[in-house]
Amino acid sequence: MERLSFKKYAKHGAIWGFIVLELVFFSIAGEYLSLSQKGFMDAQNMLLLLKQSAPIGIIALGMTVIMINGNIDLSVGATFALSAIVLLDSMSWPLFAGLGDWVIPVAWALALVSGLVLGAINGLIVWKTGVDAFIVTLGAMLGYRGLVFMYNGEQPTSHLNWTLVDFTEARFLGLHTATWFLLAATVALWLVMRFTVHGRNAYAIGDNREAAVNAGIRVGPHILINFMIMGLLASLSAVVFYSGSGSVNPNDGQLYELWAITAVVLGGTRLTGGAGSIVSTFGGVIAIQLLRKGLGHIGANTETVNLVIGLILVAVLFLDRQLNRKGREELKI
Repeated sequence: MERLSFKKYAKHGAIWGFIVLELVFFSIAGEYLSLSQKGFMDAQNMLLLLKQSAPIGIIALGMTVIMINGNIDLSVGATFALSAIVLLDSMSWPLFAGLGDWVIPVAWALALVSGLVLGAINGLIVWKTGVDAFIVTLGAMLGYRGLVFMYNGEQPTSHLNWTLVDFTEARFLGLHTATWFLLAATVALWLVMRFTVHGRNAYAIGDNREAAVNAGIRVGPHILINFMIMGLLASLSAVVFYSGSGSVNPNDGQLYELWAITAVVLGGTRLTGGAGSIVSTFGGVIAIQLLRKGLGHIGANTETVNLVIGLILVAVLFLDRQLNRKGREELKI
C-alpha cells in the first residue's frame, strides 16, 4: 500500500517538479539568450502567463473530465469558435437593441447555452448509438466548423463593447479577470470530481465500464453530463477570450483540442480513462504555457516550440504506458 501511494503521489507531483525545472532553466538561459530586458520570472510576466493560459486551460479542465470517463472530444475548437460568434453577433441583434449594456449577460447566456447544446448533442449520440466518442466528435468537429463558416462565410464576426473590454482587462488582487475564471473553473471541477457521486462514478466508468454497469451505475447519463460540461467550458473559454478581443475568425480555435489533450496528458490523466486529476491538469496547462513563453523568451520560433512540446508529449505517453504496464504486472503477482 505504501509503495502504491508513493507511486500515485509521485505521478501527480511530477508535473509540478517539471514546472520548477522550467522556471529554473528559462531564468538561467534567459540571462544569456533573451533579447528582452525583463527577467523570465518577472512578476508581470508571470501574471500575463496566467491570463494567457485561461482559454486553453478552461477547455483542458473539461477535457480532463471527458478523458477520466474514458472518452475524448475533438470538437471543442469548433464549439469554441461557434460560441464566440454567437456571443459577438447576438450583441448587435435588433431584438436586443434597447438593452444597452444589459445585452452583455444576455449574450453570455446565449453563448454558454450554445456550447451546452453542442456538448449535449455529442453526448446523446455517444450514449444512444454506442459509437466511439473519437468518431462522433471527429464528425462533430467537421460539422460544427461547417456551421461556423455557414454563419458568416469566411468573414470575421466583430462587435467591440468597451464596457466588456474594461471588465475583461480589469484586475482584482493583481490577477486578470481571465485568470479568475480559470481558477474558479478549476476549483469547481475539483469539487465535483472529488466530492460528488457523479465524479466518483466518472472514475469508475473510465476504469471499467462493464464493472460500473454491473454495479448499477447508469453509464449513459454520466456520459451525457460530462459532454455537456465539456461544451459549457468550451463556450466559457470563448466568452472569456472574445469579451476582450471583440472579433472572431472562422478558423479560430483550430488545434485547441490537441493543445487541451496535451495539457491533460502532461497532467497525468490516462488516455484509457479511470485516472486523472483536475489540479494536475491545471499544472499541465501552466507547464505548456511556460514552455511556449520560455522558448519564445530565448528566441525559439513557433516550429521549434511545437516540436519540443510534441517530443515531451510522446515521452510522457511512453512513460505512462510503462508505468501502467508495470502496475498491471504487480497486480498479477
